[in-house]
Amino acid sequence: MTTKEFQIDGMSCNHCVMAVKKELSKLELESFNVQIGSASVNFDDSKVKTEQIEKAIEEAGYKIRK
Repeated sequence: MTTKEFQIDGMSCNHCVMAVKKELSKLELESFNVQIGSASVNFDDSKVKTEQIEKAIEEAGYKIRK
């Protein structure tokens, strides 16, 4: 099990949180917690890659802070 924190730019409200949650729910994740500006994700890295999680967040319309 891998736990990874993502810092997310562009989020400012609950609607932003819901948009990111919606995209992350499409992946085979163990669990995730999204707040304004960040997401903590637990996943099996043999099933889901970090790049897929980053892409899902970007699909919701936000940028990952590197």
